[in-house]
Amino acid sequence: MPDEATLPLIPLDADPFVLFAEWMKEAEASEPNDPNAMAIATATESGVPSVRMILLKGADERGFVFYTNLESRKGGGLLANPHAALLFHWKSLRRQIRIEGPVEPVSEEEADRYFASRSRNSRIGAIASDQSRPLADRAEFEDRIRQVTARFEGQEPLRPANWSGFRLVPQQMEFWQDRPYRMHDRATWTRQENDWAVTRLYP
Repeated sequence: MPDEATLPLIPLDADPFVLFAEWMKEAEASEPNDPNAMAIATATESGVPSVRMILLKGADERGFVFYTNLESRKGGGLLANPHAALLFHWKSLRRQIRIEGPVEPVSEEEADRYFASRSRNSRIGAIASDQSRPLADRAEFEDRIRQVTARFEGQEPLRPANWSGFRLVPQQMEFWQDRPYRMHDRATWTRQENDWAVTRLYP
């Protein structure tokens, strides 16, 4: 690891979306698998938390986009309690980013466009799967895959109505950079109307 004196501090004058894009680009060059992997924490309407790993599929100044079966545990939780927290951890770079805020559905056009961009087998799997629901036997799922494959023979598998995406609209973004002796560098951007309040945090 570089000497502490050579490590730049997180720039507090940065636009958080630009800084996110820069860190993501570096992760894409250094992470061996899925640099867009992120943990997403959701909660039920009564506040019971749940967390799992998913993949980021879009990021711009509107927010951070991911897709799911709306009838899955994750989808149902977000529909009932439309708030979430994301965590990116890039071990090779010793960096983390935490993002929190409300979620909103993506447009039908966005969902259709992304679904169409997936491989044919991924689309068939999404149609065949009752995501998060009990599966008595793996053979049952494989049989459903064969049925869906036959149904769409010679045509494009279309996005099912229960499969779409969400956009997390960030209200807070925290950037974390490892430094020696656990004297880490942390900075947080908190949304205030049309601007951001920025502060460095103790490790």
